[in-house]
This record gives sequence, structure tokens and C-alpha cells, in this order.
Amino acid sequence: MLEHGGRLLRAVHQYGIAREHWLDLSSGIAPWAFPIPPIPVEAWARLPETEDGLEAAARRYYGASQVLPVAGSQAAIQALPLLRASGRVGVLGPCYAEHPHAWQRAGHQLLELDETQVEAALDGLDVLVLVNPNNPTGRRVPREQLLAWHARLAARGAWLLVDEAFMDNTPADSVVDCSARPGLIVLRSFGKFFGLAGVRLGFVAAEHSLLLRLAELLGPWTVNGPTRVLAQVSLADQAAQRAQTERCAAASKRLAAMLHSAGLTPTGGCDLFQYVRSPGAAHLHDFLARRGILVRLFEQPAAVRLGLPASLADEQRLAQALAAYQKEMV
Repeated sequence: MLEHGGRLLRAVHQYGIAREHWLDLSSGIAPWAFPIPPIPVEAWARLPETEDGLEAAARRYYGASQVLPVAGSQAAIQALPLLRASGRVGVLGPCYAEHPHAWQRAGHQLLELDETQVEAALDGLDVLVLVNPNNPTGRRVPREQLLAWHARLAARGAWLLVDEAFMDNTPADSVVDCSARPGLIVLRSFGKFFGLAGVRLGFVAAEHSLLLRLAELLGPWTVNGPTRVLAQVSLADQAAQRAQTERCAAASKRLAAMLHSAGLTPTGGCDLFQYVRSPGAAHLHDFLARRGILVRLFEQPAAVRLGLPASLADEQRLAQALAAYQKEMV
């Protein structure tokens, strides 16, 4: 299995620090969970049904004409490559590693592309895959550029797959409202913005015929009843969404300033994380881990990604550790 953030128990064993003493900043998930509503017994006792209100709530929240709930966007990432015959798939990198892994495993020819290479390669691709805002760099491709790429791809029956897992904080940049157009597939992740990654919920927005094929492949009851109840409430809570958006933006700005003050100016990021490329990334990761602070390490290119501290105390703890790191490196 590929490497991911959030593997706190492994760090507990590796560094010998009790779980309750860790500050886990290794994933780009909002550290403030939306409240859990009362879950009726029926949600636990009966098989879940579609169009019980969840799909409608998601369509309103995302501004999409049709969506398919899935057990985390990871389920769609693994299934979508099975819906096309083997072809040439371009992945705009660096990228969330599960995307290229899934297409390659399904027998497609993979082309790793950077932003300067997409234009020249586009007309030879069957699928272009990208994450926007990107994970882990925070890079954003403008909406107008994405729609232009999609038009060229769709004219040949090719796909544009846009993973918008970190888009909730900046919805104006989304292309999900165009997802009914043939050949445009948009993935949205519920857990990151709502701080509820444990419920394993995502949504696929695409043309109706493709969603039917994907649903058939995934099978029935992919999203459990309690999750369906919880998500409907969260997707409708506009006041909590506004507060979460403002809180994330402010915390991300403070985190960026803190890193800059420590001589680690972010090279990317978004409202849910900050990204720092550095030849000393592995040393920084280990330095923080020995102090009970877990961040995400990337090897190619060498970098760390830091999620948002949940409280002022957490911010102060991180600031003190970064100051000690800066002093050691002088």
C-alpha cells in the first residue's frame, strides 16, 4: 500500500512517544470536526437507500446537477480506470500518489507531466488527471484553463478527471458545476473540509451515463446509513460552513507566517495545509517527530506538508519546535 499521512500509530511505535502526547499535522484534514447529529436507530438497522436526501443535499452544496456518493473518493479513484479500455493517461505531477497508481495498475500507459508539458501532450491523451488545488503542493490550475483542456479532450471522447478534494475552501475555482458535460469527471471529498475523514465519504460528479456505470461497478450500499444522515446535516449547515472556511483560512495564514519566521517559507499550500520543499525535509520531519510532532514527508521532490494546528496551544508548540530547529541549523 502507498504511503499516506495520518499514520500516527506507526510513529508512536517508531519514536516511543505515547499517542496522547503527539501533535498530528500529517494530513490535510481540517482539525475541527463538524458536530455529529443524533443518528436514528433506523439508520443503523436498515439497509441504506439512495435519494434519501443525501444526493439532493450534495447537489445543492456542490452546485452539481448529478452526483454519486461513494465510500470516500478513494473508491472512485480505484474504480474509474476500470471503466476505460487501456490508453494513454497523463497525470499532472507531483500528484496524490493513488491516482497514477490506480491507472497504471489497471493497465494504462502513464505519462507524468508538469504544467509546461500538458499543452503539447494533450491531443495524444485518452485521460488527463489532476488534483486542484493540488495535493501536496497546493498548486491551482485556473478554471478557464481546465475547461479549455476539457473541450479539447472531450472532442475526441477523452476524459478530464479533476480531483477537488481540497476545493471546499475556495469553491469559485471549481469546475463541478460543469460536470454534466461528457468527459468531465470531478471528485469531491467530504471528510477533509468537514473534519470527518473517518466516515469515508466522497462524491463523483459526472454525466449521468458514466455515474450509472460507476455505480454498477461499485455495487449497492457503498455508503452506510449513519454516514448518510450525518452528511445531510453537515452539507446543509451553511453557518458552520462559513465559520469553518474563515477558521481554516486564518489558521493557514498563521501557519505560513510561522514557517516563514523559522526560515522555512512555504513553496505552496492552500487553506488546509502548507507545503515546504527543502533538501533537509527528512531531517526536519525527524526533528519534529522526536518532539512528538508528526508532519508528512515526501521524498520526490524532498518536502514536508503540514496540516493546520487545532488550537493556540498547538500553534505555540509547533512554533517552539520550529524555533529550536532554526537554531540548530544556524
